[in-house]
Amino acid sequence: MKILVCISNVPDTTTKISFTNNNTAFNGAGVQFIINPFDEWYALVRALELKEAQGGSVTIIHVGAADSEPTIRKGLAIGADDAVRIDAEPNDAFAVAEQIAAYAKDKGFDLILAGKETISYNGSMVGAMLAELLNLPFVSLATKLDVANNVATIEHDIDGGTEVVECALPLVLGAAKGMAEARIPNMRGIMAARTKPLLQVPAIAADKLTSISLFELSKGRTDCKFIDASTPEKLIELLHTEAKAI
Repeated sequence: MKILVCISNVPDTTTKISFTNNNTAFNGAGVQFIINPFDEWYALVRALELKEAQGGSVTIIHVGAADSEPTIRKGLAIGADDAVRIDAEPNDAFAVAEQIAAYAKDKGFDLILAGKETISYNGSMVGAMLAELLNLPFVSLATKLDVANNVATIEHDIDGGTEVVECALPLVLGAAKGMAEARIPNMRGIMAARTKPLLQVPAIAADKLTSISLFELSKGRTDCKFIDASTPEKLIELLHTEAKAI
């Protein structure tokens, strides 16, 4: 089985976020970047499990600049066979999907996996766009994946429960929590990653459909107000006047 796993380069969850240029650009100074957890823990690890059980290969692909290569090497250390970096800034979901689709369209991948979303933007768009561009089926929010006789059996979350679907390969899948258990690279994997192939591919002329006007930090937690159970009318008043929730 030939599997492609899409990975993103995102700030570590412990990073203190700030912006520059009048809040129009992310400040990357001093930021530790990691593989997007949904891509690493669930998509990549499940791909490796399938390869170990059934044979084949796992390729990771990333759209980004050269400074993202340490993140890519970690994916190789976890167990991917080779990697591709498309030399383009990942600043628009559709453009990213176009870049990956242009590379993958004639490579004969049986399965394309990605995390359900990135923890930096939570857009959850690239997988669906990629499937459309490649004219392949797409299943999102997948929590379980098994493959037998060229057919994937997938469990994924829906409103109010879980749905089980079967789909013939090839397909694109967005992996969510439950798909696999995280793996920590061992020393052998880290050493092997240094010599595994990492192909740099020039960007195509992709369509950028969105642009960032402004970043704004969340206000964070606010103080709680406690209302005595004997005065529910006070709660109603606050929901109207302060929270403006009703």
